[in-house]
Amino acid sequence: MPDFLLEIGLEEIPARMVDAAREELARRTQELLVKENLLSGEAQVSSYSTPRRIAVVAFGLNATQADAQEQITGPSLKVAYKDGAPTPAAEAFAKKVGMDVTKLGKISNSKGEYLSATVEKKGRAAADVLAESLPKEITGIYWAKNMYWRAGKPERFVRPVRWLTALLDSKVVPLEFGGIKAGAKSRGHRILSQGDITLQSPSAYAGSLESAKVVVSPAEREHSIRKALDAATRTIPGARWREDEDLLKTVVNLTEFPSVIIGTFEKEYLSLPEEVLVTVMRDHQKYFAVEDANGKLAPHFLAVLNTDGDPDGLIRHGNERVLRARFNDARFFWQTDQKIPLTERVEMLKAVTFQKDLGSYYEKAKRMAHLVNIGGADFDAPGRKINRKALHEAAWLAKTDLTTELVKEFTELQGVVGGLYAKAQCLAPAVADAIYDHYRPLSMEDESPRTLESALLALADKSDSIAGMFALGLQPTGSKDPFALRRQANGIVKIIVEHKLPVDLRMLFHVALIGYKGSDAEKKFTNLDKYADSISAFFRERLEFYLRDVRGFAYDEVNAVLAAGYDRVTDALDRVEAVAEVRKSADFEPISVAFKRIKNILRQANEAGKSPMGEFNAAGLPDPAEKQLAEIVEMKAPIVAELRHKHQYVAALAEIAQLRPALDTFFEKVMVMVEDEKLRSNRLALLQKMLNNFSTIADFSEIVTEKK
Repeated sequence: MPDFLLEIGLEEIPARMVDAAREELARRTQELLVKENLLSGEAQVSSYSTPRRIAVVAFGLNATQADAQEQITGPSLKVAYKDGAPTPAAEAFAKKVGMDVTKLGKISNSKGEYLSATVEKKGRAAADVLAESLPKEITGIYWAKNMYWRAGKPERFVRPVRWLTALLDSKVVPLEFGGIKAGAKSRGHRILSQGDITLQSPSAYAGSLESAKVVVSPAEREHSIRKALDAATRTIPGARWREDEDLLKTVVNLTEFPSVIIGTFEKEYLSLPEEVLVTVMRDHQKYFAVEDANGKLAPHFLAVLNTDGDPDGLIRHGNERVLRARFNDARFFWQTDQKIPLTERVEMLKAVTFQKDLGSYYEKAKRMAHLVNIGGADFDAPGRKINRKALHEAAWLAKTDLTTELVKEFTELQGVVGGLYAKAQCLAPAVADAIYDHYRPLSMEDESPRTLESALLALADKSDSIAGMFALGLQPTGSKDPFALRRQANGIVKIIVEHKLPVDLRMLFHVALIGYKGSDAEKKFTNLDKYADSISAFFRERLEFYLRDVRGFAYDEVNAVLAAGYDRVTDALDRVEAVAEVRKSADFEPISVAFKRIKNILRQANEAGKSPMGEFNAAGLPDPAEKQLAEIVEMKAPIVAELRHKHQYVAALAEIAQLRPALDTFFEKVMVMVEDEKLRSNRLALLQKMLNNFSTIADFSEIVTEKK
């Protein structure tokens, strides 16, 4: 059973795109091999990547596909025969499958009878299948940005393809992509190797490349970098390098044969805020920060090189010189910006565009100042009180750092710089903290704003952006989200949950839209008739993502809860936690099955034009089983409503579960869809009342059960 290697060699791939492309190539290759019966479904394809290549290795392929029988359906018998004789349609089908028309079979399905033929499908050689199919899979790899690199040719890829390696054991698979024919050669490290190397087999791939100074496994490069960072840091007594997963992932994808050097900068730069220094090192130079035993920034940095070292210190000196220049720039901007305080920069926001149709950042600040007041006393809670004066001031000043030189140079620091400047200019701590945090969280892994004021400011900022974009009809579509609205919506959900804010999403976005009233932007709104529904559907999707993928609840539990309403995020979370807890009980699944049945009966009745009576009449029910159900419904409904009002959802669900015996008896003994219109209408009204009263916590019909 042969092994298979595919390597796509390119010019340097952007580091942020490497991992996803490697994983997608592995997935596409594995799916192809399984579909073509060249690999068992349990086998795994190994994947590799460096800045200049993505590769897969599959072990133990079938050399050829197994022969198989395939049933082919032809024309219907009505078309295939006329007066008992085969028509040209039948003759054409027989010719297509290589059989005499008299030997064709017949099959029946829901649409009628058809001609059919069972043909032998000869298995093809693995090399032939791969040569034909893999170029399509390579073409299908998604890149956030790609390019044409051959004039007049259709291929697009993230970077020009420079070589292809495709081996089935020691034999080259004759595939072609982008004008490059596959061979047995790969390329070593751009500087440390002699260039091309010839691979003998897929199993020798990683070892052969390592001899050419290329570590193809990202996990091995990460391990090597971590060890080198530790070793370099140990040369400074008491120091440790600052853990940074994102930066580590980046440098792994920037190197093929990594090593680490430690550099030094002047202690005088430590007078600048740590956030500024770390941003310069991390985001602009890809350096790791070093801290002392107390966690304070130390005057050192760690650089990961794509070479085997720096014995003469030339690279270290060069990096120190570059970093010194960047720090000098940052210090100059910091000092220059202080000449104009944030309070005097508000008017300057009129010249800074937020979005071409939504006006300036001055207008956005005005709307944010309006939005932060929407909560009233509802956001206050025992033990916490909103500093409304500070919150209002922070809303006006939050975007003023966009006018500073430091943010123009280091855009990653917007918000952070505003908070630092507010602190340096002796504004209230609550104002400084709110400005500093108001872009948070930048992801589900990022921390939420630390204070209640900063949380409300962040909500105002994000909801204003989402409201304006949706009113313009610029909501995300498919994988496209140019304004990062999904990220901002995820941030809103995370903030509401972690700060336990009683925010009503529908009301929040209603008030956010009011902020645009009378503005030039309002004249450009084209989606107002669909605005509320679009926002609602958008946040349902975001809540589903949060509850299922972030918090780990089952998809049907999430669907059941969201079907019962989700305007209040914290309430939806409480309800799904309760559903997950009571799902383990013996009555939960039978109740879910019963509610499915109720919903189906009501739906089918509606489709047949048979509706429930307007008001359920308990006295009009003749059967003891339905009388018993009606009595327990009347008794339990107010209890469940009261528990629902108090957010005691586990107790409310336990009360609903007590309906089970009466429901079981009802469905066993009572026919709902009887001929008597009045009785049928009354029984439907009983079921409708049950659905209305007991589906406010979760729609049990959404729960997946074994009996579904």
